[in-house]
Amino acid sequence: MSEILGWLVCGLALIILLIAALGVYRLPDALSRQHAATKAATLSLTLFALGAGLLAWDWAWTWRLVLLVAILFAALPLASHALGRAAADADEQQLPS
Repeated sequence: MSEILGWLVCGLALIILLIAALGVYRLPDALSRQHAATKAATLSLTLFALGAGLLAWDWAWTWRLVLLVAILFAALPLASHALGRAAADADEQQLPS
């Protein structure tokens, strides 16, 4: 039963990641694309780690996946914020004075 649930969660993660890729392709500006990429990537990678944990069903892999998700929760929002600030600063520098 956990194997079926693991594959279903991994499949859901794949669908969310494909929707995020479509959002990155279709959204008009860089900040919107960045929002679609980071939020959906965090959710889909978390779901994929959960599905992989259900498939592995081993504590040796589970703690590694929990550590991976913790690093992602810390790194992806910070990277997104830094890119957003850089884009905003670049837009301010391009405005005529």
